[in-house]
Amino acid sequence: MRRIAGKFVPHLLNNEQRDHRVQLCTELQKAVRHDPNFLSRVITGDESWLYDYDPETKQQSSQWKMPSSPRPKKARQVHSNIKSMLIIFLTFEELCIREFVPPGQAVNGKFYCEVLRQLRENVWGKRPEMWKKGDGLLHHDNSPAHTSLVVRKFLTKK
Repeated sequence: MRRIAGKFVPHLLNNEQRDHRVQLCTELQKAVRHDPNFLSRVITGDESWLYDYDPETKQQSSQWKMPSSPRPKKARQVHSNIKSMLIIFLTFEELCIREFVPPGQAVNGKFYCEVLRQLRENVWGKRPEMWKKGDGLLHHDNSPAHTSLVVRKFLTKK
């Protein structure tokens, strides 16, 4: 007998959740087979925290030492307390918009609607064929700001 570490998985899913994901993936595969341009119509958006730190290069962290002296130790780099949230939207081909959230600003439904307005104007200018056909698809997660009533009304109207 030997001791082994458990395999890391992002989520533990039950059978129903796994079956639902397989069904969605199968539907997406069919959509791509039916319309080769399907993925070019998708606009994906997400938020991420960016930490501000300036790591040393290998050259900067090197030191001179005598053969008899112990090897220098270097602590692992840690995230700084200075952080910013970035909201980004991109298509299959290009970056649509990136928006840094101002410090102290909460990402709520009202703020997210403003970001979506900017996205709409940007895509309108860069990809007018997507708006003329009305076949663009927005993909974002289901965070409370994305599923708020004001955002759902905005998306339904636009």
